[in-house]
Amino acid sequence: MAPPAFENENTVFRMAQAGKTAELDREYEEALATLRKRAGEGLPMLVAGKEVRHPATFDDHDPATGDVIARFPKGTAADVDAAVKAAKAAQPAWERLGWEGRAAVFEKAAGIMRRERPMLAALMTLENGKNRVEAYYDVDEAIDFLKYYAWQMREHKGYVVPLGKPFPDETCVSVMRPWGVFAVVGPFNFPVAIPTGMTAGALITGNAVVLKPASDTPWCSHEVVRILHEAGVPREVLSLVTGGGREVGQPLIDHPQVDGLVFTGSRDVGMRNYQAFVGKRPRPYIAEMGGKNATVVTRNADLEKAATGVVKSAFGFGGQKCSATSRVYVHESVHDAFVAKLTEKARKLHVDMPWKKEADLGPVINAGAVETFEAAVAAARKAGGQFVAGGRVLKEGPLAKGHFVEPTVVVGLPLDHEAFRQEYFVPFVAVGKYHDNEQAVREVNAADYGLTFGVVSSDPEEVQWFFDRVEAGVQYANRDRGSSTGAMVGGQSFGGWKFSATTDRGAGGPWYLTQFLREQSRTYAGGMRPPQ
Repeated sequence: MAPPAFENENTVFRMAQAGKTAELDREYEEALATLRKRAGEGLPMLVAGKEVRHPATFDDHDPATGDVIARFPKGTAADVDAAVKAAKAAQPAWERLGWEGRAAVFEKAAGIMRRERPMLAALMTLENGKNRVEAYYDVDEAIDFLKYYAWQMREHKGYVVPLGKPFPDETCVSVMRPWGVFAVVGPFNFPVAIPTGMTAGALITGNAVVLKPASDTPWCSHEVVRILHEAGVPREVLSLVTGGGREVGQPLIDHPQVDGLVFTGSRDVGMRNYQAFVGKRPRPYIAEMGGKNATVVTRNADLEKAATGVVKSAFGFGGQKCSATSRVYVHESVHDAFVAKLTEKARKLHVDMPWKKEADLGPVINAGAVETFEAAVAAARKAGGQFVAGGRVLKEGPLAKGHFVEPTVVVGLPLDHEAFRQEYFVPFVAVGKYHDNEQAVREVNAADYGLTFGVVSSDPEEVQWFFDRVEAGVQYANRDRGSSTGAMVGGQSFGGWKFSATTDRGAGGPWYLTQFLREQSRTYAGGMRPPQ
């Protein structure tokens, strides 16, 4: 019997359709109030089945206020070693549980995470500044990963495939087997969804995992690991180590018993990891390393739809998405009209404390992100760019203690300026003119990245023309809910080309899990058949 069809959570949309948005807000605010009472709490690492605390800790800050919301241990190489060795020892039994048993564990985890969705969304707001709507979407994506990967295992029957019969007395089978122990290194921007997806991908295929979260968002990963343990993942099979890249991240990547690495983060760190990790011995390295994502607005575009989609994609979560639109190429015949609409919408965005219902944007993640924003503004100003919206750091009033910047639109820059080439990861978008579609494609493909791309055009042949020529792993046409953002598990496989990724199979898509497995061909001769 085929497994039930997969269906996305889509909580915000469903509750709005049912007229229950107020209920969603009430649950969020109650969870936020409960979490505030825990401010400054010391939380442990979860290593080799034990809670581990150290006298040396680091602070987990709220980027909107600068307040300390939690404290975590500064992990060491010894903690990493204990976690990896425990994972290595426990992994064979986890594999022997079988794909059906593991799928059931992750289906249970999805139910637990659904129950705790308001808490996770509120925690995310406190820890990385995501507003309540985006935080709910993040948690929903995590639940979708748990359900979808369990569904994939059932759909493919554990990736056991009968092969041909070279001789009458032989039965041949292809079996996909786990590699062993995966290191998972997560990002700050989707602190529930991405660590959940990467960890679930490794675990559900029979591997063990040691997870190192971003030091800006360790609490969210702590809750993810707690939920997976509660659902039935053995504590030795999944460990959480916290701390800096030098103290914890590098020892994890360098550990000789780590058989695979999953990473989401910057290109510089990702490529450095690639050279260090894969160069030692053949093993999988699954990395997503950002994007410099473009939207093209053609002469045939609906400009209202184009401006709406670009605003949502460029400024959702302050541009801190790998898929955010950060450059727009507009046909010269509609450039001024488009910029007018984009400017109007960008100026209306409300920057505020992220837990407030009216907040469109909260803070960027830390002081380093503010410095990046300031440098981008300075570089654009020096090159003669015109700021039609934003351009300022917000340092006054109730926002003064946080990391707040304005959503920014700049026009008039040369198309080879760094604003069209470098990933900033802040709410900053550059708009340029193009003369014909050939030029637009050349400019889009000139960047080293190839993650997402959007085009706005009423001509389906023109859309297809761009899709066939643009070098990007995820492509959207006429999407006013986000011109280059908003991938949904099971709907848009999320993976990049060029320097955006190291593999060619996107997260939340039909081929993702196969990256955590290696094929073993088995032949049973003499009339023997494999056990059922």
